[in-house]
Amino acid sequence: QVELVESGGGEVQPGGSLELSCSASVSFHNYDMGWYRQAPGKQRKLVATISSGFIPNYPDSMEGRFAISRDNKKKTVYLQMQNLKPEDTAVYFCNAKWGPREFWGQGTRVTVSS
Repeated sequence: QVELVESGGGEVQPGGSLELSCSASVSFHNYDMGWYRQAPGKQRKLVATISSGFIPNYPDSMEGRFAISRDNKKKTVYLQMQNLKPEDTAVYFCNAKWGPREFWGQGTRVTVSS
């Protein structure tokens, strides 16, 4: 069992930046890690992933404004978000996958509003 705890969410103005963190309860060096988000009334969508080999991957729709990273020693994965837009408003979830094992965090809310 891997417990994931997200932090760093909050309210920010358009054009602002935030860094989200996801801390794992156990070593996660074997896990591919990811960030997803779910806007009100919408399905959960992929934001970014980073493999156990530190290779990041982003959907084309993310426009290069987000950057995912991981620190295995700290058991933490990060999501740096820049130039935030109102449409980035969502609950952001951390995800860990290793073979058939998959775990989710409880999410952290990001609100982009003027």
